Amino acid sequence: MKKRLVLWGENAQNEKVLIAAALKELENKVEITVFPLEVATEEFAQQMMNDWRNGEEVSFPDQQEKIERPLNLSQSLLPEDIKVDRTDVVNRAQTEWNFVVMSSKLKDAYESELEDFRARVQRLESFDHSMWEELKSFWDKVQGQIREKNLFGGHAYRLRKATNETFDEMKELRRKMDEEFKEKSKEVKAKFQEELEEIEENLEKGLGLKPLFEELKKVQKRFKKASFTREDRSKIWKKLDGLFKDVKEKRFGEKSPQSGKQTPLERLERRYKGLQKAINKMQSSIGRDKKDLSFEEGRIDKTDGQLEQQIRTAKLKMIEERISSKEVKLQDMLNTRKMLEERMEKEVEKQRALEIQKEKQKAKEEAKQKIQEQIQAQQSQLSAEEKEKLEKAASDIASKKEASAEAPETEDEVIDYAVQLASSVSKVSIEEEEE
Repeated sequence: MKKRLVLWGENAQNEKVLIAAALKELENKVEITVFPLEVATEEFAQQMMNDWRNGEEVSFPDQQEKIERPLNLSQSLLPEDIKVDRTDVVNRAQTEWNFVVMSSKLKDAYESELEDFRARVQRLESFDHSMWEELKSFWDKVQGQIREKNLFGGHAYRLRKATNETFDEMKELRRKMDEEFKEKSKEVKAKFQEELEEIEENLEKGLGLKPLFEELKKVQKRFKKASFTREDRSKIWKKLDGLFKDVKEKRFGEKSPQSGKQTPLERLERRYKGLQKAINKMQSSIGRDKKDLSFEEGRIDKTDGQLEQQIRTAKLKMIEERISSKEVKLQDMLNTRKMLEERMEKEVEKQRALEIQKEKQKAKEEAKQKIQEQIQAQQSQLSAEEKEKLEKAASDIASKKEASAEAPETEDEVIDYAVQLASSVSKVSIEEEEE
């Protein structure tokens, strides 16, 4: 975006003149130089158009008129007594230069804010997480302006460079803090290991399980509050969890009250409860963001100055983007919840179907057992000849089943088959009585 403008026009006396306008960014003004036709030679005009307009310096003739005007959108860029053919060029320069000035002021405001950050960081003796978050929020705000192209490339580069330097200073503080934390973590880990090894020795000696279990619970309580590195925490937890399992196994046997395998439905229900908690937290978070948004919307109407209003607007947009992002995540959670509800419903139906199947199987077995007992009771009262006839009748029924290639599989088929056998027994008995 050029900050100088050259064009031909006419003065109040309708004399042709060469007009050169330059933006004075820091002062929010425009310096206009008017050259009469007698000094605005073709060579000079080309120098102004090709060189001066692109930022190079050109030697001006003595005969000229200097005019300085404030830059704003409510007042024309050129004096009223100067007329030009390309008013569109003048109007475009006026709006662009106004944006340049506003962008420069925004950059200055950010640089001032960043200088304050750097001064605070340099006074720190140790890493401050809250200040780190403040710096991240500041940079998010700057990035929002960069994305919206409210800051020029050069401004963005300088702000990014200075911000990265401040981040680097804080990273160095955090590195030192991490080293100190690792050393403290080693000391805390060693103390826990010593306690757990002592408990393990007492467990191997066969001391009272209940006191050992209570002691483990106390260690676990302190473990939750202790500060470790992730690696040290994992090692201590593995040891602690292993001892809990050993004590439970010795107290309750191999299958302790909590060691049974969960059914698919129980796993789904546990996952559903965890998801519901996450949904509630996300909804609360969105609610807080919306309150912040409402608060900022109320403040934007009371801002003092356009620059502050632009900053407030940028902050509003950042909150809106944060809400939008969280709402997308929330929708994913709700979709997952719906999926889990459908899976739980199917699992309930599946379990219900299994229970019905088990009941049918049980009824079938009971029916088979009952009929078998009846047949055996009747067989016990038959003579050898009667038994032979009964076996022949049963064999005939079985042969018919095999010939039809249909084995009794369903409950009704089994009962029918059993009834046929029972009928055969009755038939044989009646025939014997008639003989």
